[in-house]
Amino acid sequence: MSHSTDLRQLIIEYLKYEERVSSKEIHDAVKQFAAYATVKRTLQSLISEGYIQIIGNGKSTKYCLSPSYSIIAPINLETYFLKEIDERQIRSDFNLILIDEVLNSTQLFSEGELERLNNLQSVFKQNTSNLTEDEFNREFERLAIDLSWKSSQIEGNTYSLLETELLLREKQTAAGKTKDEATMLLNHKEALDFILSHKDYVNPLTTSRIEDLHSILMNELKVGRNIRKRRVGISGTNYKPLDNEFQIREALQAMCNLINSKTNVFEKALLSLVLISYIQPFEDGNKRTARIISNAILMNEGFCPISFRTIDSIEYKKAMLVFYEQNNITPFKIIFVEQFEFAVKTYF
Repeated sequence: MSHSTDLRQLIIEYLKYEERVSSKEIHDAVKQFAAYATVKRTLQSLISEGYIQIIGNGKSTKYCLSPSYSIIAPINLETYFLKEIDERQIRSDFNLILIDEVLNSTQLFSEGELERLNNLQSVFKQNTSNLTEDEFNREFERLAIDLSWKSSQIEGNTYSLLETELLLREKQTAAGKTKDEATMLLNHKEALDFILSHKDYVNPLTTSRIEDLHSILMNELKVGRNIRKRRVGISGTNYKPLDNEFQIREALQAMCNLINSKTNVFEKALLSLVLISYIQPFEDGNKRTARIISNAILMNEGFCPISFRTIDSIEYKKAMLVFYEQNNITPFKIIFVEQFEFAVKTYF
């Protein structure tokens, strides 16, 4: 064995089938690949990253996979989507304990990921420390145009980035495009301008504030502005969101409670991105609302907002589908980290 990652995977695979085992039993299973001391070090690393947990102490210490493992486990998107929609083994119903229990006790980012994000945030703070308010606002407008374009493109809008810029700066509509496409983009910009001037609007996050921002995004688009009262389907997956208005409200409130209880800003922003989409509280515009809320959370804390400009729309949707079907946040977390880095290096 040449790579520690191979040993890590061997241990994880062993623990999938053997619950509550000692370090000696684990070593016996992998001793042809690593010494006992190496196994112990690897176990500590897996514990620190939240993949496994300890039960008992001293000589009675046992190891097992963490309840959080399925949330943060590595997953290969290419392999996952080799199977067609009806061939994938998924959790098709809404996971009622995901928000209150599992995510409540899960550390979403590893120490290494947090160090990378915090270092990037330090660069952002340094870059913006000498900007005047006008200079900051001009850079924010540049990011807002990119985000309005990409967020709309993910939802099927056909405006190019250049056409989007002309629309948002000059109110010049593009030939051959629908009125709704222009309205979608203009609404994005209005929502972003709103959170720029009301940075504390989502602190604390509430259901009514989420509904308010959704209303801005859906203005004149003939979409219901309140929590939906009927069933919705999601293309590309057999996952079925909740279809009861009262359960939807309960889930949304539980999400707000979870996000408000978190102290790490990156976790708050990531959770809002995936959970609003997972709950699907509205007839339409859920992912758009999630991206606005996530950025509002970042900006409220003085963190760099994210434009998602370089993310491929298909990869974004695949990462979201994996969360719907497996409650696995890893592919989306990778997108979040990479896009935060892009934003810090590109704007301001």
